[in-house]
Parts: sequence; structure tokens; C-alpha cells
Amino acid sequence: MPRFIGVVNWRGVWTLYLKEVRRFLKVFTQTVAAPMVTTLLFLAIFALALGRAMEALGGVPFVEFLAPGLIMMAIIQNAFANTSSSLVVSKISGNIVDVLMPPLSPGELTFGYAFGGLSRGVLVGVTTGLGMWIFIPVHVHDAAFILFHAVMASLALSLLGVIAGIWAEKFDHIAGVTNFVIMPFSFLSGTFYSIERLPEFWQTVAHLNPFFYMIDGFRYGFIGHADSALGAGVAVMIGINIALWTACHLMFHTGYRLKP
Repeated sequence: MPRFIGVVNWRGVWTLYLKEVRRFLKVFTQTVAAPMVTTLLFLAIFALALGRAMEALGGVPFVEFLAPGLIMMAIIQNAFANTSSSLVVSKISGNIVDVLMPPLSPGELTFGYAFGGLSRGVLVGVTTGLGMWIFIPVHVHDAAFILFHAVMASLALSLLGVIAGIWAEKFDHIAGVTNFVIMPFSFLSGTFYSIERLPEFWQTVAHLNPFFYMIDGFRYGFIGHADSALGAGVAVMIGINIALWTACHLMFHTGYRLKP
């Protein structure tokens, strides 16, 4: 008897999601443990080299100000890497057809890939935060802001990874997006400093960087200090995710660089 699918192919979506999660968990040391160690090294370098020389930022010691930014940077980079690498590997190896042939709609494909990347980003953030908690005091000012920005930032970069993975034809293209888009935007988003110390022009430029709102709201959840209006940051995050989700849906719907 043929299986009745219904409006949403829940089993198909769940299977695709599990495939993406198991894919990065199979190499846990590379996809989760390694980013945690790298982020802790960043923290150690800044703490040892500048910790005592830097004055308090946002009313807290420099290392406590720095920690949330480093955690968010790890979330951003790994959520993007998960979906972009998955799609490029599937396209190069030729098994992308195994995902496109099953009865999965564009929305279901978007959901499966995006939430797989979201899971990796959040998991990296949790493990990195726990690792930092061993060495420095980590305080929680507003857990809702921490959770919201961790999930929304991870989802946004996961969706961006889907777009990049569909667009890319080889690993060099993904490396280009990572090196010339993801890294500059994340490093220049207030990860290592407060934008209040920047000249007025550069403060305006920083407010045009969507990564700034991810880090600023996430940091507020820990230290209770933000460099921008919190409501504006929430609106930007929601708007970005809606736009990226729509773009992913259209790319799967049209088969852009996926179907001959």
C-alpha cells in the first residue's frame, strides 16, 4: 500500500534533519570539539595579552565582555559551514539527487537543511560556553535574549550556508564566501570591542552590519549592556531570517544550480 504523506512530509523532513545532524556528529571532534578549542584559544590570548591592560567594557571586565562575542562567532561560523559544506559535497559527489528525488517540497528541504545547521551552531555555542565557564565567571542576565539570538543567528547563517552551497560549484567558492564575507562581517561586528568607542562614521557602518545585532543582543543576555536598541536588533534578526528563508525556498523551487 502506498504511504499517505499529507500536507507535510513529516517523515521526510525528520529523515533529512537526522541525516544532517548525524553527518556532523559522526566527526564530533572536528565539527564541535575543534571550534570550542579554537575559541578558547582566542579567549586565552586576549585574556593573557590584554586582559589586565584593557579597562572594563559595559561595566564588566574585558574577558567577560569578550566571551559572549567569541561564543556567537563560533555559532555563526559553524552554522554556515554545516549547510554549505553538506550541499557542496552532495553536488560534487553526485548524490544530491538522493535529496531532490524524494517527495520533499522546497519548504521541507529548506527546513531540513536549515535546522540541521542550526543544531550544530547551537551545540557549538553550548559546548564553547561551558568550556569558558570553567575558566571565567559567566553570568546570565536574560536567558531569553541568549536563547533567541543564539537560535536566530544560527538559523540565519544556516540559511545563508544553504544559499552559498546551492550557488557554489566547488569548495573554492565556499572558501571565498567564508573568507571575504563571513569572517570580515563577524570580526567587524563588535566581537572584540564596543562600537561606542568607534568614531561616529564607523558606528554607523557597524549598525549596517547584521552580524552586529546578533552579537549585541546575545551579549546583552549575559552582561546586561547593549550598544544598540534591543527592539531594533530583534526586528533585524527576524527580518533577515524571513528574507533568507524566502531566498532558499525559491532556489529549491526553481532548482537553481541543482537541476540540469
